[in-house]
Amino acid sequence: MTRQWKLAALAATMIMATGLAGCASPGPSPQRYTLPAAAEGYQAAAGAEAEHLLLLRPPRLAHYLDVDGMVMQVDDITLVEARGHQWAEALGRQLERGLRGRLADRLPDTRVMLDEAGVREPGALSLRLELDRFQGRHDGLAVIGGQWQLRDAEGRLLAMAPLQVETELDDDGYPALVRALGRGWDSAADQLAEAVRRAR
Repeated sequence: MTRQWKLAALAATMIMATGLAGCASPGPSPQRYTLPAAAEGYQAAAGAEAEHLLLLRPPRLAHYLDVDGMVMQVDDITLVEARGHQWAEALGRQLERGLRGRLADRLPDTRVMLDEAGVREPGALSLRLELDRFQGRHDGLAVIGGQWQLRDAEGRLLAMAPLQVETELDDDGYPALVRALGRGWDSAADQLAEAVRRAR
């Protein structure tokens, strides 16, 4: 059985389990997952003496991604939230923390900070990211998609582009999906870091 068919079977099982959930007695506790750290590991972040400042807004997630369960796309239009396989922490917080570390690692001359009210410095860039895909797909891929914007200290738009990353799973199952999404987040950070370099 190919990986695509195994993932399709997994998706079908999820749909059946969701439909039967109201009739069944409580099952075992869900398995919980965290996104892996960057593939290379983080270097020491730049301090106050850094040459550049990048303000990162927490990624905005589509409503159907801002849920406890991992999301699986079972066909071209159907998304299913897993009840037995959940994020150990809100996905948005994991993505923000992971992206901050990955960007700091890729931009060693840049201090990467959360874009909080009152933090305004001349020359600072602000990165905004919206995600409408962060899920497994029935064809054996982990899919990340959305759009990013890069603005200057006055809020002027410097660059904007879609973000699309597809990563093949190494194995079947949710642990492999989580690891593939982590590798995809590494690739997304590569794209965003390059955009920041070009905008300076």
